[in-house]
Amino acid sequence: MRILRPLPTLMLIVVLSLPVIGCMPSMGRPFAVQKIRQIEIEKTTMAEIRQMFGDPWRTGLDNGKRTWTYGEYSMTITRDLVIRFDDVNVVKSYSFSSSAPEDENL
Repeated sequence: MRILRPLPTLMLIVVLSLPVIGCMPSMGRPFAVQKIRQIEIEKTTMAEIRQMFGDPWRTGLDNGKRTWTYGEYSMTITRDLVIRFDDVNVVKSYSFSSSAPEDENL
């Protein structure tokens, strides 16, 4: 009978941890998805991007060129916008990915 005793304890731990698992923290921060179509390659500047979307969530380099990432990542939705700049801080390229159905027609 002692072998069965850990089972109720394990079940109690699982049941009590479910609300915590459902409240997993999100990463990144929301950004103005509706403004993505305003980005123009070889025209939009870094300052204009900052004005549209605010400070980037993450910055880095891609083949030696400055990149900014805007991202929103949670258990229910993921969105990320990666913007690559040229040597004079003008948009060279960008990519947007989303799991949100409402973003499908952007």
